[in-house]
Amino acid sequence: MGTDDRRSVKLTVRVIPGAPRDEFSGVRDGRAVVRLQARPVKGAANKALIEFLSETLQASPQDIHIMAGHHSRNKTLRVVGLTAAQLKQRLRQGGAL
Repeated sequence: MGTDDRRSVKLTVRVIPGAPRDEFSGVRDGRAVVRLQARPVKGAANKALIEFLSETLQASPQDIHIMAGHHSRNKTLRVVGLTAAQLKQRLRQGGAL
């Protein structure tokens, strides 16, 4: 779910749009499952995902980048400024793990 290169960490997620509220919903196939209220229309779900992760991970939205899966439910993100250990701790605190 998370690997790092000392300056950033990779995070893989499965997004489920159109949920009643924004929340983590466990881990499936090694990916954090994120339920979002936003619909996948004109990038709304991607924007909501970055905002949700920004709050949960205590990271700036500018430090969270979608590297792959812009038009897919399965996404790979890079979070600058966190290590894999910090990522896991913050995901645990946010209810993802």
